[in-house]
Amino acid sequence: MTSAAIFGLLGTELSKAERDFFRSADPWGFILFARNVADPEQMRRLTGDLRDALGRDAIITVDQEGGRVQRMRAPHWAEWTPPLEDALRGADAMRLRYRLIGQELRAIGIDSDCAPTLDIASDETHPFLQNRCLGRNAGDVARLGRAVADGLLEAGVVPIMKHMPGHGRAVADSHHETPVVTTPHAELSQTDFATFRALNDLPMGMSAHIRFADLDDAPATSSARMIGLIRDEIGFDGLLMTDDISMNGLSGTIGERSAASIAAGIDLILHCHGHMHEMEAVVAKAGEMSADATRRAERALGFRRAPDQVPAAELLAEYRALGGQVEWAAA
Repeated sequence: MTSAAIFGLLGTELSKAERDFFRSADPWGFILFARNVADPEQMRRLTGDLRDALGRDAIITVDQEGGRVQRMRAPHWAEWTPPLEDALRGADAMRLRYRLIGQELRAIGIDSDCAPTLDIASDETHPFLQNRCLGRNAGDVARLGRAVADGLLEAGVVPIMKHMPGHGRAVADSHHETPVVTTPHAELSQTDFATFRALNDLPMGMSAHIRFADLDDAPATSSARMIGLIRDEIGFDGLLMTDDISMNGLSGTIGERSAASIAAGIDLILHCHGHMHEMEAVVAKAGEMSADATRRAERALGFRRAPDQVPAAELLAEYRALGGQVEWAAA
C-alpha cells in the first residue's frame, strides 16, 4: 500500500539505499531541489529512476516559481523575474510564463509544480515570501493565480496551490519559527482565505505552518479545526499535503509532527531533506494513504494530461510582447 508521503532525496543520482527504501515505503510521489539538479540529461535519468523504483508513473514535483525560488536555473533553464514583479504585466503574461515553465519541467520528467502561491503580499509580509506572491489584494491574487494554474495545466503540469489557508500576514519565517496571525476570522475569510476559495477546484494544495490565534492554538498543518476550515469554509476537496514537515514552524519530532498532521486531516506528509532516518519516521507515523486521500490523489492524477505542442519560441515571443522579461535557455 502507498505511504501517505512525498519524499526528497539527497543528490543527483538515486543511491541503492534510497532505491531500496522507496521501493519498500512506496511514497505517493517525490519532490526535487537544487541539490538534485545538474543538467537536462541527468534530470531525465533521475526522474526515470525514481519512477522505476516504485514501478509506477509517480508524480514528481518541484518549486519552480521563478525569482529566488526556482530549482532549475541557467545555463540549462530560464531565469525568471520574481512573481510579484511579473504579476504587474497581467494574467495573460502570467499564463504564458507558467506555460513555458511547465514545458521546461515536462521535458525533464517533472509533472507537477508547487505553484501558484496564493498568499497576499503586504509591506509586513516576511521577505522570504513577499516577492513570491502574486498581488496585494484577494481579487488580483485569485485572478493571477488562476492564470498560473491554467498555464501549468496547458503544459501538462499539475499545480499545487500554497500556503493554505494563507501565509501572507506572517511576519516570521515558518522555516525557523511558528508565525502567529492575530487577525480576526471574519476578516481572514474575506481576504486571505478568499484567494483559496476562488481556486478551490484545483487538484492539490499545501498547508501553512502558521497559527491563527482567533481560531486555534495549533499551526494550521496540525490543526483539525484549520483543516476542517480548508475543507468546509474554503471548500477545497483536493489532495492536501503539508509544507515541509522538517520546518521549525512545527514542534516535536518528525514522527510526532507527521502523526499530528495526519490526525488533523492532512492527506500527505511532505518531507524534503532526504534524510533516511527522518523518512523512516514519516512512514512509521503517517501510515498508508486513507481512502479519502486515495480518492483525491486519483483525481489529481487525472489533471496530468498530455502537454500542449505549441513551440516554446512562439510562447516566448508572445510573452515578451506583453512586457515579460526572461533570460531564456532551451533545455
